[in-house]
Amino acid sequence: MPAPSPEPLVVTLLLDDGAQERFDRQRAEHFPPERNHLQAHVTLFHALPGEHVDAVLADLRAAADREPFDVTVTGVRFLGRGVAYSLASPELAAVRAGLVSAWEPWLTPQDRQKHAPHVTVQNKVDPAVARALHERLAAEFVPYEVCARGLGLWRYLGGPWAPLADVPFR
Repeated sequence: MPAPSPEPLVVTLLLDDGAQERFDRQRAEHFPPERNHLQAHVTLFHALPGEHVDAVLADLRAAADREPFDVTVTGVRFLGRGVAYSLASPELAAVRAGLVSAWEPWLTPQDRQKHAPHVTVQNKVDPAVARALHERLAAEFVPYEVCARGLGLWRYLGGPWAPLADVPFR
């Protein structure tokens, strides 16, 4: 078990190896290198209280007691100063909704907002650079499926994240 700590916890959706590699390649190509501290990821929760790591991990294990499921990559999203791929999945929405119920007292305003799952492949660039990438990726985009393989638990360290646990689906 990871030790309790005051640094916040981050929860992500883990994708199949092929999807992860594809998104990581795009992130490495388009994200400013001096700001690219992380692999591509799908954030489900941004800042859970670090002192509750044992309860969070137990809830993740319970939520992961399900078969892997497909997630549709539905489009390319312009972020103003970056670009992301939008995702959709009824199963993902259900997993997150169950965790929202369990963690409601701990949720920050950001984690209480309507969830719009995505993978950011570019951020913190000039808006014209982001718009050009968005237009290029959107012009060639065709929706496709990736497989969700589990949930990830991380400790936020003020920029980089430290991995705490991968919780695979059955």
